[in-house]
Amino acid sequence: MNEKNKDISENRVDMLNGPVALKILMFALPIAVSGILQQLFNAADVAVVGKFAGGNALAAVGGNSPVINLFIGAFTGLSVGTNIVIAQMLGRKDVKGVERAVHTSMLFAVYSGIILMIVGMILAPKLLLVIGVPEDIIRPASLYLRIYFLGAPFAIVYNFGAAVLRSVGDTKRPMICLFCTGIVNLFLNLLFVIQFNLGVAGVGISTTVANILSAGAIVVLLCKEKSAVKLEISKLKMHRSILIKIIQIGGPAAIQSMVFSIANVSIQGGINSFGSKTIAGSAAALNFEVFDFYMITAFNQATVTFIGQNYAAGKTERCRKITYICVAEAVVGVLMMIATFFAAKTFWIGLFTSEDGIMSFAFTRMKYVLTVHFLCAIYEILGSSLRGKGYAMTPTVITVIGSVVFRVFWLMTIFKVSHTYVTLLLVYPASWMITNIMMITASAIVHKKSLKA
Repeated sequence: MNEKNKDISENRVDMLNGPVALKILMFALPIAVSGILQQLFNAADVAVVGKFAGGNALAAVGGNSPVINLFIGAFTGLSVGTNIVIAQMLGRKDVKGVERAVHTSMLFAVYSGIILMIVGMILAPKLLLVIGVPEDIIRPASLYLRIYFLGAPFAIVYNFGAAVLRSVGDTKRPMICLFCTGIVNLFLNLLFVIQFNLGVAGVGISTTVANILSAGAIVVLLCKEKSAVKLEISKLKMHRSILIKIIQIGGPAAIQSMVFSIANVSIQGGINSFGSKTIAGSAAALNFEVFDFYMITAFNQATVTFIGQNYAAGKTERCRKITYICVAEAVVGVLMMIATFFAAKTFWIGLFTSEDGIMSFAFTRMKYVLTVHFLCAIYEILGSSLRGKGYAMTPTVITVIGSVVFRVFWLMTIFKVSHTYVTLLLVYPASWMITNIMMITASAIVHKKSLKA
């Protein structure tokens, strides 16, 4: 094996040859476990503060989710660009390009994180006012959000670093990083909230410390790499052409995530209109949807990486097979998780609160939203397949129309006529079905075009 091939094949999963079903599963599962672990520790924030600091503290932490997702989701979307760019370069055996993409991505992550931290710290109270957070929780909610943004640069560095490792098939070590730092997060939660009675500030500090540790761990792993994705601090440099490619591919995903989050912020405003108990109950149930979504995200990562390499290598039919397998495995995974949560829903919600009123709102959200959450897997995987083929804007436009524009329309019309919690929740399954119809149609059109090319 010559040096060039060794550089790009070290720790690499062979995505271009042989059966893919098991490879996809083995690639995706560590990512899913990583995300679930991350959410478990985030849920620990909510559970600890809800159990030991009260319902208002639970609402203060949980009510921040749409704002946090708005910003973090944008940069997570950009990291998809890093994944696809490196995957395509691997498919073309472009070692020099991979090296430049790694160093450009990591430096971009640092700069972006610092900007996000500054903007988030300044705008935190205003953002919460925009989504209608009740006055009785605005101060603790602002405190938590500001502390969270202190750790934002580290969260972004971790996401970009993990994207680099995943592009060569290494999904296990990012999972181990999250597991170890998550244990630290949980321990600090218990220490700061129960022992030192710091409430929402305690869980905010715990999360920030965990983000710092996970970023440090991922950087150390990249620096010790022996493949083309090795990170060398002295080589950190913005390569303009590579940055443009990353933004061109990841930018639409970032825009989609931001606009999607804006729609969710609007929905959160509707939830806020029903009071603190509704906010707390919705926040508790939302955790299980996030668990599901991490399963979907894992297969999204598998899709863009496998499709990216195979499409660059000209294997069109193999791309189609990969897409079908990813959709099927993601749907089955989500359905299994939904069944697990519903089998003992009282137990799961009981981890966050023991107040009957809050639990009732949580059960309602589970009934109308969680039961059909598998619909997200279909359009998300199909969208990732299109991105892996270079159609970055198509899934973004479709998702914006189906899951954003439609939701805003629902809020301005149907929800105004029938101002109930259930009517508000029904916007989710309705928008998912519409988005699926459009994404399936687009995927069929693109496949036909690729066959003619």
